[in-house]
Amino acid sequence: MAIPTYDQFLLPLLELVRDGKDYTFTDAVEALAQKFELTDADITELLPSGGQTVLKNRIGWAKTYLTKALLLTSPRRGVMTITPRGQEVLATQPAALDKQYLLRFPEFQQFQARGQDSSTYVEEVAEQQSMQ
Repeated sequence: MAIPTYDQFLLPLLELVRDGKDYTFTDAVEALAQKFELTDADITELLPSGGQTVLKNRIGWAKTYLTKALLLTSPRRGVMTITPRGQEVLATQPAALDKQYLLRFPEFQQFQARGQDSSTYVEEVAEQQSMQ
């Protein structure tokens, strides 16, 4: 299986932390790799820069997007947990989450307005992945 795009990790990441417990990024990467039945080759595939794995990069972007929409919070460095807003979103049982869905939150809109370069990069990575 190909490594999911960052937006394909949004809902599974939020569902992972739905119990309100604290999760490290490493916990999330391991759980999501298992959920998506990724191979060792998938897990260790590096970005072209060689500085990070594709998997960690995409989950990192998903975490960033969920945090900017105030669905996740980081109570301390390296730890994430769900917010009440995140619980409310899950209570609606969305079929999927994507950037368009997150744009309903003003905080995410502000993040997008400030960081167009970042969102463009994420979209380019997702587009490149869909071409493979």
